[in-house]
Amino acid sequence: MNGAPADPSWTGGQISTRAQCVLCPNPGPMTLDGTNTWVLGEPGSTDVAVLDSGPLDERHLAAVLDAVATSGRRVALTLLTHHHADHAESADRFHELTGAPVRAFGGGHDDIRPGELIRVGGLEVLAVETPGHTADSFCFVLPADNAILTGDTVLGRGTSVVAWPDGHLESYLESLARIESLTLAGTVTSILPGHGPVVADAAATVAFYLQHRAERLDQVRAALAAGDTTAGQVVERVYADVSRDLWPAAEMSVQAQLEYLREHP
Repeated sequence: MNGAPADPSWTGGQISTRAQCVLCPNPGPMTLDGTNTWVLGEPGSTDVAVLDSGPLDERHLAAVLDAVATSGRRVALTLLTHHHADHAESADRFHELTGAPVRAFGGGHDDIRPGELIRVGGLEVLAVETPGHTADSFCFVLPADNAILTGDTVLGRGTSVVAWPDGHLESYLESLARIESLTLAGTVTSILPGHGPVVADAAATVAFYLQHRAERLDQVRAALAAGDTTAGQVVERVYADVSRDLWPAAEMSVQAQLEYLREHP
């Protein structure tokens, strides 16, 4: 889960001819080095999409707009991977600053449709429904770069939290399998995450995530067999090697695991 140490080598920047990361200065145990705001544009186009404008931090929004303006372009669309504040809190303010529409799944924005091909100034972005971390989580594929922008579904370091009760483990496993199918087909080879550095080997990382979840479920089963009866007790046993600062988040994941095991005894 989150909580991997900061990586001073990750500062964002230009990742490909289509993707630039503006790193928000909000590092922490749950945000790693900070939130990655992605500026996405087709080479030669004057229109860009911004993915996850981030928390309501005027300095960060100014940095995003400066990155766009420096390249002589304008924001034509804002996309959100999910509703958590570190990704979406500034969306309304960013709309005020840019005039660009905001699209997400629910939350009062123009709803994204699963499988929708979104076009912005020649750029094509494929919307992939990936609930689990939250009920409204979406990922976005850049087919021309064979890359997927994952928000909090897959991170650049460590593993993500299933944010129960909004998050749901069975849905999360299905979403990981959906991303895995994209890697197996060769559609996706790299990951542009919502936190942490770019992941060069998407297939290996998604396989690790699936293995990690299976191992955690086995550990929770063992904790229950040993007599643990509450999520807090399970956390103390299963997440003993994780910083106590992260135990509240771990308890959300354990609640999701317990729910899963009730549904799949």
